[in-house]
Amino acid sequence: MDPSIFKAYDIRGTYPDQLDEQAAWKIGHATAQFLRSMLRGYERGMANAQSLCVGRDMRTHSESLRKALIEGMNTAGANVIDIGMIDTPQMYFAINHLGTCGGVQITASHNPARYNGFKISGQQAKPVGADTGLKDIKHIATALLHTLGKSTGSVEHCDLTAEYKKHVLKFLEPGLKKLKMVIDASNGMAGKMVPAIFGDLPIEIIPINFEHTGTFKHDPNPLVESSLAELKTLVKAKKADFGVCFDGDADRLILMDEKAQTIPCDIMTALMVPYFLKKNPGSAVVYDLRSSLVVQEEILKYGGMPRRERVGHAFMKKTLRDSHACFGGELSGHFYYRDNFFADSGMITLVHILNLISQSNKPLSEMTTPLNRYSGSGEVNFRADDKDAVMKELARKYSQGKIDDLDGITLQFKDWWFNVRPSNTEPLLRLNVEAKSAEMLKEKFGELKTFLGEPVEH
Repeated sequence: MDPSIFKAYDIRGTYPDQLDEQAAWKIGHATAQFLRSMLRGYERGMANAQSLCVGRDMRTHSESLRKALIEGMNTAGANVIDIGMIDTPQMYFAINHLGTCGGVQITASHNPARYNGFKISGQQAKPVGADTGLKDIKHIATALLHTLGKSTGSVEHCDLTAEYKKHVLKFLEPGLKKLKMVIDASNGMAGKMVPAIFGDLPIEIIPINFEHTGTFKHDPNPLVESSLAELKTLVKAKKADFGVCFDGDADRLILMDEKAQTIPCDIMTALMVPYFLKKNPGSAVVYDLRSSLVVQEEILKYGGMPRRERVGHAFMKKTLRDSHACFGGELSGHFYYRDNFFADSGMITLVHILNLISQSNKPLSEMTTPLNRYSGSGEVNFRADDKDAVMKELARKYSQGKIDDLDGITLQFKDWWFNVRPSNTEPLLRLNVEAKSAEMLKEKFGELKTFLGEPVEH
């Protein structure tokens, strides 16, 4: 087994050279051992407490990996509830709905078709990352010498589509307008879940790339601008109210207004602030530190408590839970909800978008115009073989600013700020810059490039 497939937040690699059925068996065995060991005494007798949920995405090798993963779990003595081909957020629902000790979704999210992987969650769908158990699972899995043993666990197949649909649509509010939306499923799981959940609502859905072909017509990452070309064309041609592009496992999305203008995810978070704080006065709202200052300003304006957090779903979910925040938004397109087990959901986000647009007399472009108060660079990658040394030099150069090290380094000034943070797995530094004007952004970005060099594609 290639140990490099164990990342900070999940397990991911190319099939079959890095990740194959033998690796899946060992990971299943190790995951079952670890998650069942985390049960407390009073939980062990609960009906499904020692069971695990398993789901998969539409990749051609997900089925054979599923079979091997479950065999490994069964040999470790765990019972498995197989919930079929699902979007990743349905796994979070299933763990809580069924009361299992955790679950595994087989997916490589937005990676190309040759990749696959495993997203592991514990009780209550709490994320299992490097600091919360993934290192233990890696240790157990890599120590296993073979994939043999007697299966003592059972397998139950369970279709939760109806229950999941009910859960998602409970967030839909009265007064839904007859909206027209273009949805690009990126040949991923939204192609199954959007019709299943939204198909009988009085809205018009214009589908793109809903087919599961084993390949992706475009990069299944909605943050890549070229992935949005087809969506932009159709939003304009069909005079739609808005467009949405999902990633491969449908836990993330990008929103587009009626003019086919992409709405950055931090602006989308800011847009949802008054909507959520009206329902939850004084609540905390969580956002990642790459977000525009407008997010913090909107939270304070509407009486909420800003909770700025480092990048990554494990950190976002923990802060959401610890602060009992009503919702949270991340620049990557993940949106998290207290009433969804403190987890993210692309489908629930789409419901809230429908509510927001239905409750406004303005088109989406006019709703977001007041929020575009600053100019931002977006996240830009630079090669750095000694990441710490470069960050220290930047901190010294810009020492007149207010500095914090929540995630990398952030330097704040009166009219601009920047954050530089290191990649977990590559010799890269990731830069975000925001300024009060486009001119100042250009100037400051140019300054920073003298230290960081030329941007690299990622």
